[in-house]
Amino acid sequence: MSLPLPAAGPFVTLPQWRVNAGAAGVAVALHVVLAVALLGHGYTPRLPAPVVPVITTQLISVPVPEPVVEPMVAPEPPAPAAVEPAPPERVKAPAPVVPSEAELAFKREQQRQKQERVAEQKRQREESRQRQEQQRQEQLARETAEARLAEQRLAAERRAADERARAAAAASQQYLPITKKAPDYPQRALDKGIQGDCTVSYTVDTQGRVRDPQVVEGCHPWFAQPSLQAARSFRYQPRIVDGKAVEVPGIKNTFHYNIEQGSR
Repeated sequence: MSLPLPAAGPFVTLPQWRVNAGAAGVAVALHVVLAVALLGHGYTPRLPAPVVPVITTQLISVPVPEPVVEPMVAPEPPAPAAVEPAPPERVKAPAPVVPSEAELAFKREQQRQKQERVAEQKRQREESRQRQEQQRQEQLARETAEARLAEQRLAAERRAADERARAAAAASQQYLPITKKAPDYPQRALDKGIQGDCTVSYTVDTQGRVRDPQVVEGCHPWFAQPSLQAARSFRYQPRIVDGKAVEVPGIKNTFHYNIEQGSR
């Protein structure tokens, strides 16, 4: 349904606007009634089945040529402009710093303390050297004294040994046996023509018999046994000291073996 509209002029009057508004309202109301009637009868519009589009892709690798890199040529640096050397600056010498009286006194005190330390160290070194020298002299004096004492003791022992030897020799010369038997001359020595001496040392006991006879060095082995047998046969007069018989050690007798004169 359509309503005829008046021809529009250049201007719309108020009554015409009202007429058009009423017509538009009637048309809207009719459309609403029609929509309600359709929804009330259960009308369901059929929608077409959705079509799912299928996209097929194919991967094609196309070789890409390597880009050609052209070598870059560095531009030559511009030649440096000649720079005139700056004139040398004149360096002014700093003005000398005059130390104050306190600083001079402090420096003098430091110098004095340093000299005192040096003198003290020198004195200590000198004292240490003197002590070491004194200890060395004392050690040398002790060693010299000990050596002198050792020499004196050795000389005294030698003199005592000589005196004892002389006394023993004198005693053996004065202390003679009362019976004495000559040894037999070894036949082997006679056959070989061997001559010599053999000294025997022994002790005379309180009964005048010979005890512990021993051959002194330097005796020929063939003369040792006959000399010991002959010494054992000696008899002495017992020595009396303070009314008692005493032993006499260190008695020696020398046997001489001579082919021309025999042995005695």
